[in-house]
Amino acid sequence: MCDLSKKHETPPSGATGGGGCRPQGSLRSPWATTGSPAFAGYLACLAATALLLVGCGRKEEDGPVKITYWEKWTKFEGQACADMVAAFNRKYKGRIEVEHVTISQIERKLLVAIAGGTPPDVAGSYAFCVAPYADRNALEPLDERLAAAGISRNDYVPAYWDLCEHRGHMWALPTTPATVALHWNKRLFRDAGLDPERPPKTLAELDALAEKLTKRDADGNLTQVGFLPQEPGWWNWSWPFWFGGELWNGRDTITADRPENVRAFEWIRSYSTKYGVDDIRRFASGFGNFSSPQNAFLSGKVAMELQGVWMHNFIEMYAPGMEWGAAAFPSAVPGLENVSTADADVIVIPKGSRHPEEAWEFIKFANSQEGMEILCMGQRKFSPLKRVSPEFWEKHPHPYIKLFRDLAESPNVVSLAKTGVWREYHRELNNAFDKVRFLSAEPKDALAEVRERIQNSLDRERRRLIARGVIEE
Repeated sequence: MCDLSKKHETPPSGATGGGGCRPQGSLRSPWATTGSPAFAGYLACLAATALLLVGCGRKEEDGPVKITYWEKWTKFEGQACADMVAAFNRKYKGRIEVEHVTISQIERKLLVAIAGGTPPDVAGSYAFCVAPYADRNALEPLDERLAAAGISRNDYVPAYWDLCEHRGHMWALPTTPATVALHWNKRLFRDAGLDPERPPKTLAELDALAEKLTKRDADGNLTQVGFLPQEPGWWNWSWPFWFGGELWNGRDTITADRPENVRAFEWIRSYSTKYGVDDIRRFASGFGNFSSPQNAFLSGKVAMELQGVWMHNFIEMYAPGMEWGAAAFPSAVPGLENVSTADADVIVIPKGSRHPEEAWEFIKFANSQEGMEILCMGQRKFSPLKRVSPEFWEKHPHPYIKLFRDLAESPNVVSLAKTGVWREYHRELNNAFDKVRFLSAEPKDALAEVRERIQNSLDRERRRLIARGVIEE
C-alpha cells in the first residue's frame, strides 16, 4: 500500500457531518476560479502532484488490469481497508489488481485530480462531497451499472443509499456508516447517587442529571460537568434536530431561524448562563486531545456527551476498563424519539477514470456482504447493508453496535443537506453556535444572520446550476 497521507489530529472518519466527514476547508470547485492566474498556477501544481499520486504503485503491463484506489483512512481504519483490498485481489487474481493509496485531504485532492484529468480509477470520499461533485459533473453516474447488477435501495439501510443519491441519480455507494448517540460514564453516575443503568429519557431529564453530575472546588472552579453542548464540538450544527427543527426545505429555502432551531440555540445558551462563560472556558482549557487519555469524556471530566459509533474504539485504546453506556440522545419534543444523524464514507468512480469497469467490479465487492463486513468489522462499525451475517453481530466487539444500527433505521434519523453550499452553511452554523454560547449574540439574531447569508449563497448556486442546465428554474 502506498501511503501519502499526513498525520494530524482530526475527528474520526464520519464524525463531523461536514466528514464523513471532516471540515477541512472549502469545497469550491477548481472550475469556479480559473480566471485567477494565481489559482491557475496552484491548480497546475496540484494537478502535477495528482499525476504522481495516480502513478504510485501502478504499472501498465500484460496480466491483470491494475487500478488505483485512493482512500483517506489511516491506522486501524486504514488496515481494515487494506484487508478488504487484499480479499478482493485474492478473489480477482489474474484479472484485476487494486493498488491502495492513502491520501490526506481527499475531498480537495480528488477534485483537483479530476479537474486536471488525472483521477484515480476509484476513490473513497465523504457523503457531503456527493452533491457538489455531482453538480460539477465530477463523478460517473452509477444508475445503469446498479440496474445491471440488480443492486437497489432495498439492499441498504435507506439513509445510506439516500446519501449517495442526488437529483434522481446515484453517484456513489456507502462504505462505513455512522450514527450518533448519548454516551455516559456509569461510574460518575454511581458516585453521584444516580442509577448507572438508567440514562435520561428526555432533554429536561438530561439537564437535571447534568446539574447533579457537576462539581466545583472550594474556590468555585468547575472540576466536573454533567454535560456541555459544545463537547466534543462536532455536531454543533445539528442540535435543532432534537428540537424538531430543520435546516432547509430540501430545494431552495434556508430555514436556519425557524422557531424550533431558535429553541435549540436557547438551550445551548442556557448552559453558558448556568455555569458561566469564563468558568467553562477555564475548565475546558484542561481538556486534552481527543485521541488521548486526557479526552474530556475519557478522563471523567464530562459525564455525558453526544458521540459516534467509533467512540468505543477510543475507550478501548485510552480508557480500558471504563464503565460506560450508550443510548439514543433524548429529544426536547414529546414523542420525538430515536433522533440521530446518519453519515457515511462513500466510494465513487471519478469522471475520467481510465478503468471504470474494473473500478465498478471493486465497488461491487466493497458493497458485497463479504467485502463490507471485512471493512466494517475492522473499523468496528456496523454495515449499511440490510443483510448482515449472524457471525458479524456475534463477533463484533462493540457492546452497543446494534443500537447505532437501529438509530440508522429510525424514522427520525437525519442527514446532511445535499447542496453545494453545505460546507459554508456548516461553518456559519458553527460560528452562530459560538456567538450564542459566548453570550455575544441572541439565538434568534445569530440564526437570522446565518439564514440571510446562506440564502444568498444558495441563490447564487442555483443560478449557476440553472445557467448550466443542471436544474430547472
